[in-house]
Amino acid sequence: MSESRPLWLPSEQRINESNLKKFEDLVYQTEGLSFDSYSDMHKWSVNKPDQFWKLIWDFAEVRCSKYFNQVVLNQNQFSGARWFEGSRLNFAENLLRNRSEKTAIVSILENGERVALSYKELFIKVAKCAHGLRALGLKKDDRVAGFVTNSVEAVIAMLATTSIGAIWSSCSPDFGVNGVLDRFGQIKPKVLFACKDYFYNGKHIDCLPRLKKIQNNISSLESTIIFSPLNTLKANSLNFKKTTSFELVCENSEVSIDFEQLPFNHPLYIMYSSGTTGAPKCIVHSAGGALLQHLKEHRLHTNIKSNDVVFYFSTCGWMMWNWLVSVLASEATILLYDGSPFHPKSTALLDIADQEKVSIFGVSAKYISAIEKSGLKPIHSHKLDNMHTILSTGSPLTHGGFEYIYKSFSPDIQLSSISGGTDILSAFVAGNPYMPVFSGEIQCKTLGMDVQIWSDMGDSIIEEKGELVCVNPFPSAPIYFWNDPGDKKYHKAYFEKFDNVWCQGDYGEITSNEGIVIYGRSDATLNPGGVRIGTAEIYRQVEKFDQIVDAVCVGQLWEDDTRVILFVVVRAGEYLDDNLIAEIKTLIRSEATPRHVPAKIIQVKDIPRTISGKVVEIAVRSLIHGEDIKNSDALANPESLEYFKELDQLKL
Repeated sequence: MSESRPLWLPSEQRINESNLKKFEDLVYQTEGLSFDSYSDMHKWSVNKPDQFWKLIWDFAEVRCSKYFNQVVLNQNQFSGARWFEGSRLNFAENLLRNRSEKTAIVSILENGERVALSYKELFIKVAKCAHGLRALGLKKDDRVAGFVTNSVEAVIAMLATTSIGAIWSSCSPDFGVNGVLDRFGQIKPKVLFACKDYFYNGKHIDCLPRLKKIQNNISSLESTIIFSPLNTLKANSLNFKKTTSFELVCENSEVSIDFEQLPFNHPLYIMYSSGTTGAPKCIVHSAGGALLQHLKEHRLHTNIKSNDVVFYFSTCGWMMWNWLVSVLASEATILLYDGSPFHPKSTALLDIADQEKVSIFGVSAKYISAIEKSGLKPIHSHKLDNMHTILSTGSPLTHGGFEYIYKSFSPDIQLSSISGGTDILSAFVAGNPYMPVFSGEIQCKTLGMDVQIWSDMGDSIIEEKGELVCVNPFPSAPIYFWNDPGDKKYHKAYFEKFDNVWCQGDYGEITSNEGIVIYGRSDATLNPGGVRIGTAEIYRQVEKFDQIVDAVCVGQLWEDDTRVILFVVVRAGEYLDDNLIAEIKTLIRSEATPRHVPAKIIQVKDIPRTISGKVVEIAVRSLIHGEDIKNSDALANPESLEYFKELDQLKL
């Protein structure tokens, strides 16, 4: 049930000074339309996509060398929709539109190192890096991979790459070798940017042993660029025929950029699916789609202005990094942080927020839950004078999390829970400076996104749980999957359940307040700490143990988060003891990521499978949460379901 009393109401002044109000005024001036409510504005935005997206382009002042001929072709077909045909633009040029002394980026590492760059300084550094990349032979459509920390150098490398028209892809250095190769190995990058080391939770972590293996197993690599002077590297640590330093690449006199002018749908980023059923799928996003969608979300839904300092706790392996960097197109200041959010103490991020005068503070639901449980009350311990908005994503924020923010941060703060994901590089549902905040609810559907909740029968439902879908095309849909002839994987990922209707496996509800509640995943994807990961990467490591003959991995809701649970069947005569558990966890940590490591590994007698032999992860997940199983008669071994009910190990 929805809360009848809002936790927060925007003031008239806040509404009237918002970017959304300015946009509404533009709609009235150009189209003669006025709206009685946000709901009316949203209906117009999805019913008149030509009008809406053109005005977003104009309102955000997209930089282009050639204006478009038509906003959208084939607007009734997801697979056939074509956006802003005829236009020519460059993504990096739009993010580097400001060339002033205003601060563009502040970067802080866990060890205390702080770097700040003005927009002018950032532009020059990107120019030097782009010139260096061209000198290495990089050209349009080449792939560039980043095994990088969340740092200034990573932003420079991405912008330099995209200024040339090359395609950027990155992951965090906490990935194991196999996790990196499963991703970068598919896209065959010509250039690899990499960090030498990083700090996390007080520990210094050397990346070079893994980097050497990565370098030696990607045959397409022509150059590896290290974020460190070469004289600090061990002479035998890497293949130096292919390796240079970031300093050397950028060691030139270039101060201008020849921005490659490209079609709206030219590839910009390659992101990765969670890898639920195999190797991660390589999701290719367009430059124009990412730019326009981010400008809309930043300006209208997050109300970002040039005087804002915007922070989002992320790594370069999560789409929120890409989302944050796009804030540069709104000429605000972005704050990067690399390290543990709780080191050297639980207030680390809030201390930085005070120090840097953060106005928009983005974190995960898990982080909010953690500081709440620690007893922290920032309203008493920190100034946070500039903070007017808190963003939360990654996993559903609980009612308790909502109420904690208003009791312990400020009663006058906009709490914008948002949800979308890697698949769309943006949000389906998000914040809104016009609307109240109700406990447990995301404020609104984002403009231009025809979001509904559907039953399994394909009926649109209100105040009932169902699949979150989007029934009309939008510019930030992936343009294709890498190495996917005939778009078979693409279609299966989003349109298998409902024909020509986007469905990515989110389970939600539209409330009587017109807000949205996201309950989690409707598929087998795991979501610990708000980061989507797939089971396939776990299974690949478990299969290496001769003692284990079968396994199933699911997510268990636990303490306002999700924890990974691995069930295993061991070979006759073997037993799952502490040593074997430790070996499994160590291998998963080293070959996948720390996020893939199960919180619990539990021995069972059998694993439920369909008649065709497929492991039924969703059934197991339902059982451990006390839910009934539908269609158990479709299982080859329905008696196996009993092994997962009322397990004492899952109560601890």
